[in-house]
Amino acid sequence: MSRLRLQLDVILPTHNRPRLLSRALDSLLGAEVPAGLRVRVIVVDNNSTEGIRELVRARIADFDGRLTYLFEPRPGKPFALNTGIAATDGDLVGLIDDDEEIDAHWYRTIATAFRDDTLDFIGGPCVPRWGAERPAWVGPRYAAVIGWVDNGLEPRDFGPSFEGILTGGNAVIRRRVLQKVGPYSTALSRTPTRLMGAEDEHMYRQLLAIGARGRYVPDLIIYHYVPPERLTKRYYRRWSFWCGVSRGLIDLEFPAPVPYLGGVPRFLVGKAARDAFHAVRGVITGQAAPDERFAAELNVWDLTGFFYGKHVYSTIVRRRRRGGFAPREVRGSV
Repeated sequence: MSRLRLQLDVILPTHNRPRLLSRALDSLLGAEVPAGLRVRVIVVDNNSTEGIRELVRARIADFDGRLTYLFEPRPGKPFALNTGIAATDGDLVGLIDDDEEIDAHWYRTIATAFRDDTLDFIGGPCVPRWGAERPAWVGPRYAAVIGWVDNGLEPRDFGPSFEGILTGGNAVIRRRVLQKVGPYSTALSRTPTRLMGAEDEHMYRQLLAIGARGRYVPDLIIYHYVPPERLTKRYYRRWSFWCGVSRGLIDLEFPAPVPYLGGVPRFLVGKAARDAFHAVRGVITGQAAPDERFAAELNVWDLTGFFYGKHVYSTIVRRRRRGGFAPREVRGSV
């Protein structure tokens, strides 16, 4: 068990959300930093036009030299993450988003967890902070659409049997492990027209592939703002489709150890078929809850996206790049 002093670099990418960023900085400043942990906060401005530079510079004095501003002109969260990671050298890399606030015990939870030298990464719950009334059709099955993470009240090891993934909105990873797997994949970056953004899942798969040891820590809590515009069925459908596209691309590199049907894991096809049946039956009988009916529909969008991503979108990308799609192509030292 290590008692050495650790340096935590919190990477905070942001784009044109000064009000939310200000709240995130307030939470990072207000949380207690325990003995044995040093904290630096690095805000990476991802090509903003709404005064992010001025906001961060105005807050530097509050952080007593522990706040840094970086500018990354290439749009996309993975670019911002990689820029922040490359510009720092702390033992631990913490990852949160600009629409989040950390719990008062976030730093203390990190310091406690990483007393175990064999632990390589941790993640925790993301609790919604609703910007509007939660619709009846919003349930836990597709909680990831709005960054809602809840894997229970007990610590659990990440791995093949874990239901979720390590989400980039609430994660801490040892730098030595990041140096092994390389930077975040920019091939899966979200754009204004594509809600892909599966760089988190790709990183998670890479961590597991090298045997890194991770743990879900229930006390590592962040609070995530959910804006009204994301509480629409149209947004959920788009997100589910492009999430499927992203997972289809990732499957080219990390295929599942299961039977496939038409290039898609057979269990996904079966699940979508069952959900479609239950959705239709629920509409006819009126017995299914609104969130269950809508989740069944979203599963079909997800499957459609997976098929499109693996068989169509990947071909388009290969033709554009003339070298074939591979998320690993962006790897290198950080």
